[in-house]
Amino acid sequence: MSPLVPLKVGLVGWGAIGRVVGTALAAGEIPGATLACVVDNRPLGGAAPAGQVPFETAVERADLIVEAAGQGVVREWGERVLTAGTDLLVASTGALTDEDLAKRLLSAGPGRVYFTGGAVGGLDLLQAVRALGPLDEVRLTTTKLPATLEQPWMDEELLERMRTATGPVEVMDGTARDVPVKFPRSTNVAASVALAVGDLDAVRVRVVADPAAVRTRHVLEARGPHGAYRFEASHTPDAGNPATSRVVPHAVLRSLGALAGRPGQIL
Repeated sequence: MSPLVPLKVGLVGWGAIGRVVGTALAAGEIPGATLACVVDNRPLGGAAPAGQVPFETAVERADLIVEAAGQGVVREWGERVLTAGTDLLVASTGALTDEDLAKRLLSAGPGRVYFTGGAVGGLDLLQAVRALGPLDEVRLTTTKLPATLEQPWMDEELLERMRTATGPVEVMDGTARDVPVKFPRSTNVAASVALAVGDLDAVRVRVVADPAAVRTRHVLEARGPHGAYRFEASHTPDAGNPATSRVVPHAVLRSLGALAGRPGQIL
C-alpha cells in the first residue's frame, strides 16, 4: 500500500485481543493503517472506536481483516475473505491443525493470508532452519494456571487433580495436530510452531497446569543435524482473559505495522 493510502483494517472480535488492537489503530499508533470497522457477535454500542458492521460489510470495506475472535471465525470465513480479494491476518492459528482448511487458505486468493506469532518467539528462525532440512526433534511445553486449561471433555478425575494441585500437573502430551483441538483458546502457540516447522506431527506438545504459574510459560526446544535451539517466554496473562497473554495483541500490532510498511520492522 502507498503511504498516502492507509491500509483499511477490519477487526473481528472485541475481546482481550481486539480491544487493544482496535484502540491502538484508532489512536493512529500504527502508521499507514487505520481501523475501518469492527465485527462482533455482541452489540457493542459505543464501546468500539469504529462502526460495528456485519462480516460481509467488513470484507467489502477493508483491505485487511484481522481475526481476533477464535478458530471458528477462521474456519467459517477464512476462504470467503480471501476469495473476495481481501487479505487476512490470523491470530487463532490453532485452526490450521485442520490440514484441509490450511491447504484451502494457503491456495485461496486473490487475497493473501498471514499469521501472527502471538506469544512465542523464534518462529522466524525455525522457518529459516527448514531450508537446511528437517529437524530431528521439536518440543513445546506450555504451562498455565489450571483454571485457564479446564475443558468440557475432561473427566472428573483430571479436573479434580487440576483443581487441588499443589504443584505442576501434566494435562496432555501429544502432537501439534492434537493439542490445539483440545485447547482451542490456550494452545494456538503449538499450531504456530508447527506452521513454522512445516509439520504438525513433528512437534510434540506438553500442556502443564500449575497453580503457581502467575505467568504463562512457553519453552520451545528444537534440534537437528544443523543445530540446536531453545526459546523460552514467560508472559503475564491478560487480566480480563487469563487464557491469553497480554503480549498477544501487541504481536498482532507488530504484524500490522509490518504489513502497513512501517520502517524498522524485523521481518
